[in-house]
Amino acid sequence: MRKSLWQLCILFFAMLVYPAYSLAVPKMTAKAWLLMDTVSNQILASRGADRKMASGTASKLMTACLVFDALKDGKTELDQEVVISETALHPGSGSASMFLQPGQSVTVQDLLQGLLVHGADDAALALALTVSGDERKFVELMNHEASRIGMKSTQFVHPYGASVKQGYSTPADLAVLSMYIIRNYQAYYDYFSIREITHNRIRMRNPNRLLWLDAAVDGLMATNSAGKGHTLVASAKRQSVSGERRMLAIVTGLSSDQVCAQEGLKLLNSGFQDFDMIRLFKKGQVVSSPVVWKGSSGEVDIGFEEDTYISVPKGKASRLRSILVRQDPLIAPIDEGTQIGTLKIMIDDNVIAELPVVALEQINVASFLGRLWDTICLWFK
Repeated sequence: MRKSLWQLCILFFAMLVYPAYSLAVPKMTAKAWLLMDTVSNQILASRGADRKMASGTASKLMTACLVFDALKDGKTELDQEVVISETALHPGSGSASMFLQPGQSVTVQDLLQGLLVHGADDAALALALTVSGDERKFVELMNHEASRIGMKSTQFVHPYGASVKQGYSTPADLAVLSMYIIRNYQAYYDYFSIREITHNRIRMRNPNRLLWLDAAVDGLMATNSAGKGHTLVASAKRQSVSGERRMLAIVTGLSSDQVCAQEGLKLLNSGFQDFDMIRLFKKGQVVSSPVVWKGSSGEVDIGFEEDTYISVPKGKASRLRSILVRQDPLIAPIDEGTQIGTLKIMIDDNVIAELPVVALEQINVASFLGRLWDTICLWFK
């Protein structure tokens, strides 16, 4: 099941290429930022999306991913008691902390809340040691997972990160990681929307101020990297006539949580207000039926395995057009779900998305005579 889910994610991430056409972006002060529609998987607008940044936010989100996997696989439990060791207390990065004490017993759930709600470095390290028993091995898992899900410019050094010397990432990679979390860990996603926790009689508020300002916002994380400013990764969902919409905003290099919230909210509102979401194709809808050679059928139905949406700037929908690009000739056998081509979605001469088109049916090889006849026909094409 996990493999098939990841294959589906590969198809989704193939769309994450082009910024949307002609967006009136609000004035931003963030050093780097990105706005993404998670339903259509489009980056709607960005600046400095490939700019390297301290890995604190990405490290903590990736640590959470590996903990989620351990919970799903039964390798740990939310109510498992973790005895805090001296090894788990060495971060000292000046970032957020749960103020864990040596010998203290804390549940995995409490540590997970400390990580996701408060961004606590010591909680991240304690969870890493719980999952793998060794920080170095855990970091190897983090980097392997980053490569597997398509994070191209990220290097993890610690489960928590702090400065660029202790690992780096980019807004574009943060978008990939955030999308992966949203799609694969809904059972744990509510942790990101908790506003505050109390541990050792210390109340800790979530630094993601948008959880208080906008009821549509339900995560993901706000952090502060020493000397590098504040970062916010925020997602919000709202209903529309076309169905549920979800936007993801990433802003980084800002002076405070308050400024992060202002900048993030500007981006989220722009995504919802300045774009229309359109369903292009229904699940299983046939886009085309190209010729197949040497197959049990002379053609194959191609389309999409899921409902396919696109976001377009308001007033531009009537100017949409599409071009289907295939690598012909198509030779049997063709497995159901195999990518056959790419549907380029354009406004005027601007490509705003490239959507992978797959075979909607299985095409087996033809009989010997059928293959021989098609071979002869191909000689004369």
